[in-house]
Amino acid sequence: MIPEFSVFNLDLLFGSLKTMKVKMGLLIDLTNTTRFYNSKEVEEKYDCRYVKMQCRGHGETPSMDQTQAFIQMCARFINQKPLEVIGVHCTHGFNRTGFLIISYLVEQFSWELQAAIQCFARARPPGIYKQDYLQELYRRYDEVENTIPAPPLPDWCDEEETVDDDGQSITQANGRPNKIKKEFHKKDAKFMEGVKGVSQLKLQPKLSEVQKKVQAMCEWKKSGFPGSQPVSMDIHNLNFLKQKPYKVSWKADGTRYMALVDGPNEVFMVDRDNTVFHIPGLNFRQRKDLKLHLRDTLLDGEMILDTVEGKSVPRFLVYDIVRFEGKEVGKVDFNTRLVCIEREIIGPRHAAITQGLFDKTKEPFSVRMKPFWDVSVCRKILDGSFASQVSHEVDGLIFQPVPDPYEPGRCKNVLKWKPPDMNSIDFKLQVVKECGEGMLPTTKGYLYVLHQQAPLAQIKLTKELKELDGKIIECSYNGKDWVFMRQRTDKSFPNSISTAQGVWESIRSPVTKELLFQVAENERFKAPPKPQQRDDLMPPPAKIPKR
Repeated sequence: MIPEFSVFNLDLLFGSLKTMKVKMGLLIDLTNTTRFYNSKEVEEKYDCRYVKMQCRGHGETPSMDQTQAFIQMCARFINQKPLEVIGVHCTHGFNRTGFLIISYLVEQFSWELQAAIQCFARARPPGIYKQDYLQELYRRYDEVENTIPAPPLPDWCDEEETVDDDGQSITQANGRPNKIKKEFHKKDAKFMEGVKGVSQLKLQPKLSEVQKKVQAMCEWKKSGFPGSQPVSMDIHNLNFLKQKPYKVSWKADGTRYMALVDGPNEVFMVDRDNTVFHIPGLNFRQRKDLKLHLRDTLLDGEMILDTVEGKSVPRFLVYDIVRFEGKEVGKVDFNTRLVCIEREIIGPRHAAITQGLFDKTKEPFSVRMKPFWDVSVCRKILDGSFASQVSHEVDGLIFQPVPDPYEPGRCKNVLKWKPPDMNSIDFKLQVVKECGEGMLPTTKGYLYVLHQQAPLAQIKLTKELKELDGKIIECSYNGKDWVFMRQRTDKSFPNSISTAQGVWESIRSPVTKELLFQVAENERFKAPPKPQQRDDLMPPPAKIPKR
């Protein structure tokens, strides 16, 4: 409960306007409750017209009719009383208020949608913070696929809400508070190319159940994809290899997925957009009884396309495990997790195939374990014959700390290394036409990272890049300019500012292959030798039987 002296009431509102010599002539109340205002008091005491426009909020944007009524009301009032201002109010003043003001700017003054969104965000930081509101704006005034990501929630806003947008309690049928987490939903998402029979899970409530279960297994309290994310290796965190034992594997140019295994025909894979795909016909059997299916198991890995005899063969490489049959194996060390994958996931599959319990040729793709080795083998992976033996592209190395548990989200102890010239950032490209007085129009390509209003960099536009306006593109830096590498069709959002800063640090202070080999081979962490057994000691004397 807010103490009385902290409440910003109508007296304070109109008093502050008076000191600024501003007259509010119209107050539009968008809340879905009557507890905030006494309309008679507003109109008689403060000489301000009060209009109630009841917008539900809480997962429901203002309707088309409400939007048009708002625009017409504001336009008419401004035309009649141009020296007075309009007050617009929803409970928090961000989502419903922002939605209607932005709609007004776009429809009444032909503003470009993103410019209107950014203008409102500057005036009322952080602006609209609900993804579904932004998505609806883009559906109405642009293209849905161009929707910008919502900014982080304000500090006061709990992601798991127990009240709606107007402070009313949200309850389940049993009367308990219903906690709601906002999830981004990508329509018509595509699974990895070359894989048949996989479909996007769209049906509710199953979709939310799978997303929540995967997040809960990872103990992930936020919305979105909960998988562990490595950071770029730089001259500073290279020293981690000296401080504790690490294992290394190759970095495949694949697509990241987590796999929830929850019984027969209940295998689901979640990508980095938190999109869920149903994988029919994929088998995971119990080691102790191969006729039974695994349940309550969460794997982490990547889909790759191997080229075998000229044909593309899709495979899922499992490189970590979070839960096994409900057991929290993600909390044990990495070596134990690798043993669990080999013994409980891959081994039983091979045994069941050998016994004819299922036909692997009818599965949508094969499943393999991704091996890890001691970091001392880095040179063999990169410069030896290994790369030629792998049937897909190798674009770097991944380093996993052996003693650490599985950590969801960005994990500063899991490292990825790429050749310095291949370090890259995933940006959102915005193609903008600019013109000034006395100047010819120019078209520029601005590169944005997540939740940043200003571009982080600029890129020289080509005909190909102009076609990728609003898309996520991967770019490397050649020492002078950002260079386009590829479109990231598997991602809906660019890298975060922290990830981009980490990559930039690895570009500014690169870890060369030679430096990496030096540390991995000669300076890596080595456990102190165990004390040797004293085998040379005389054995104890034989017991003398009592007489």
